[in-house]
Amino acid sequence: MNESLTYPWRTTRRFNSYSDWFSAFFGKRVQKLSINAGFTCPNRDGTKGRGGCTYCSNEAFTPAYCTTDLSVTEQIERGITFHRKRYRRADSYLAYFQAYTNTYAAIEKLRTIYDEALNYPGVAGLVIGTRPDCVNSELLDYLGGMSRKYFIIVEYGIESVSDTTLTMINRGHDFASVVKAINDTAKQGIFTGGHLIFGLPGESRAEIIESASVISELPINALKIRQLQLVKGTPMAAEYKKCPEEFDLYSVDEYLDLVIAFCEKLNPAIMIERISGEAPPRLLDDPRSWQTRSNELFRLFEQRLEVNGTWQGRLYKKEKR
Repeated sequence: MNESLTYPWRTTRRFNSYSDWFSAFFGKRVQKLSINAGFTCPNRDGTKGRGGCTYCSNEAFTPAYCTTDLSVTEQIERGITFHRKRYRRADSYLAYFQAYTNTYAAIEKLRTIYDEALNYPGVAGLVIGTRPDCVNSELLDYLGGMSRKYFIIVEYGIESVSDTTLTMINRGHDFASVVKAINDTAKQGIFTGGHLIFGLPGESRAEIIESASVISELPINALKIRQLQLVKGTPMAAEYKKCPEEFDLYSVDEYLDLVIAFCEKLNPAIMIERISGEAPPRLLDDPRSWQTRSNELFRLFEQRLEVNGTWQGRLYKKEKR
């Protein structure tokens, strides 16, 4: 039997790799360029709350070239220069609206910002990070039309399928909002992504693994998973110091086992983009000292899938309707 036909995604890899699909889709090197367009969030500005998500620190993942005193065009130019110094030259770019909630504005402002990015030479599309309670039919109609000309992906912060957890971390929305937003986005033919955090306080290993069944029923194309990291100055870091017994801070081995158990139950049609996050050590207030970088963790994940003789979707059961 041809091993390349073993898995539904038709490769020999034991998980459905987003990077493999991405490379095949574009057929050339495409680099994401992060942009901070000066957005905020409804759980920061008082609309739904104050303080933002209790784990969140945008400084932990926003590149130095992304500053709101620069225009979108200037940030793209700086991003290209930054990446050319670190990596080989890309043929095309995706403008990654990453910081805070990047659909949280009037449609006129969003059109202006997105169009500025798309009009830059070599920009082939947009990656838009947002919340499920910050999209509407007008915006999705617009993005749906754009997606027929450009590559557009809307990435939703899901974080957890538990309403109890979402309340505890001050998200300001429930899981029903996630389901509606993802369904509405997919109906427009827009490529759709989601983010999950493993290790939020109060969530057991069993609950995280079982959440794969819930995520599997969403019309989602790609998934990013990351471990909870305790960042200096966040309410979550203070909460850990006060009640460490509420947290399950996994070791590298424990985390890999957890991700594999989750992936075994995950719909094989959902591509996995990443399995961990990596905040700068200087920003962390975390008792763990993971010496393993994200790319190495991904290699260990794939290696352990093979050693365990398992693969993404091995235990997936499609829900009967």
